[in-house]
Amino acid sequence: MAIAPGETGEAVQQLQHRLGEAGYLPDAGVTPDLYCSGTQQGVRSFQEDRGLTVSGICDDDTWTALLEAWWDLGDRSLMLRSPNLRGDDVAELQRLLSRLGFDCGRIDGIFGQKLNQALRDFQLNAGLDVDGVCHSHTVTVLRRLSRMTGDGPGIAAVRDSEEARRGQPLAGRRVAVGQFGDFEPLRKTLSDALREHGAMLIELTDEEVAGQGHTANLFGADVYVGIESSPNYEARVAYYSVPAFESAGGRSLAHLIERHLRDVVPRMAVNGMRLPILRETKMPAVLLTLGPVELITQRNQRIADAVFLALSAWAP
Repeated sequence: MAIAPGETGEAVQQLQHRLGEAGYLPDAGVTPDLYCSGTQQGVRSFQEDRGLTVSGICDDDTWTALLEAWWDLGDRSLMLRSPNLRGDDVAELQRLLSRLGFDCGRIDGIFGQKLNQALRDFQLNAGLDVDGVCHSHTVTVLRRLSRMTGDGPGIAAVRDSEEARRGQPLAGRRVAVGQFGDFEPLRKTLSDALREHGAMLIELTDEEVAGQGHTANLFGADVYVGIESSPNYEARVAYYSVPAFESAGGRSLAHLIERHLRDVVPRMAVNGMRLPILRETKMPAVLLTLGPVELITQRNQRIADAVFLALSAWAP
C-alpha cells in the first residue's frame, strides 16, 4: 500500500487518524480526508523520527510503523506466538528488561525467543507466575522495579558494544551480502573479493526484506552488508538505531565504509536508522544506498574494494 499527496478517501482518513493519535498532525492546516501538505509534513516528521526513508509518501514501511506506534506497554498481553507480535509496547518491554539485566537481545520491537526467555527469567526472579505472558500485573511489577534502577544503556547495548570492540578475523566469518535494485555487478564484485579472502559468503538473492533477513539469521551471519540503488543522487550508509538502542558494531562498520569511500563517493552520510532490513537482521548490519545507478556502475570496482577494506578493518 502506498498513499501519496493529493489522494483522498478512507485510506487517507485512516492515515490522518493514525498520525493524529501519534502526535504528528498539526492542530490547524489539515484538510480532512485529503492528503494535503499538512498530512505530508506529518508523514515526513514521523518518518524522520522513526529512522525511515523520508519521502513524504506513506509506503508499506511507514504504515507498518504507524500501526506499531499504536501500542503502549500494558495495552495488550504480550507473548511468544507466530507470527511474532510487533510494536512499540514490545520495544518498551525489551528496554525495561534489558535495563534490569535480563538479556532479550537487541531492542527491535519484535517478540522472539530471546525476549520470551528473558520475560520468563524476570517472572521467576520477581516471584510471579512463570507463564511467558506479559499482562497488566507483570507490567506493574516491571515498572516498579525499573524505577529503582539507574538510567544506563542496559545489557543489550553493553553486550553489543563489547562484541564490536573485540572484533574477529575476516577469514572464516559468515558475511551476508544482499542487494536491492540494480547493483548485481557491484554485489558480485564484492562477493568475489570476500570469498577470495576466506570469508564464508552468504549470498542473498531475494529482493524482499523479510526473505533476506530470515536467511541471514538462519545461517547465523556475523555481519550483513546490503547494497541499495537509488534513481537520484544519494550516498548514505545506515546502521540500526532506535532511541533505546543502537548497534555499536553496525555503527563502527558504517563509519569505516564512509571513510574508505570518501574519495570514491563524496559527501556520504552516516545515519542511524530503523530501516526494515536493519531491524530484521540480528547481527551488525549496514545498508549502503547509492545513486544514480549509471554513475555508480562506473565505479563498481572501486566501491567494492572500499567496502571490502572497511570490512577487513572492522574485523582485525
